[in-house]
Amino acid sequence: MAIRRICKYGEKVLEKKTKKVNFEELKKSLPALLTDMYDTMDAVGGIGLAANQIGLDLRLAAIKIKREDEEPLSIVIINPEIVERSGSLYEEEGCLSFPGLFARLRRAAKVKVRAINEKGLPIEINAEGLFAKALQHELDHLDGILFITRLPLMSRLKLKPALLKLKARWKKIDESKMKPM
Repeated sequence: MAIRRICKYGEKVLEKKTKKVNFEELKKSLPALLTDMYDTMDAVGGIGLAANQIGLDLRLAAIKIKREDEEPLSIVIINPEIVERSGSLYEEEGCLSFPGLFARLRRAAKVKVRAINEKGLPIEINAEGLFAKALQHELDHLDGILFITRLPLMSRLKLKPALLKLKARWKKIDESKMKPM
């Protein structure tokens, strides 16, 4: 299908809570949209992409985690919500809307998420480690929360001058002009 342009830090769509999806209204266009989302993630080496990161006001995200000696784990979550959290991880995290920027932050080590899948069926996901971190990151996007918002205040203040410089550079990046891999 197509690689979509990823919205970058500073674009208002990233800081707005997304609208709940009416599955019946989205059903026809969903396969093409998901293909575009996965193509976009593959093109830039991402493991998760929320709909608002490609400019769509939809409570929808796709995750694709490569696993050693196994098929990648691909999952679509529509209208997701975290219903349980436990444990703690403090690891480096990045974001496709902040190309090349990484920061260590704290997340729950395990989560339980309820959502609807791409077939319109209710699902419950129990995840830990990287998968749990990806789910939390994408749900934050859907709630208009950027990963840098989760950093301690002093870290955010130290990062601010670098973000202003990077913001100008990021505006010039358009993934939709990339050739599919």
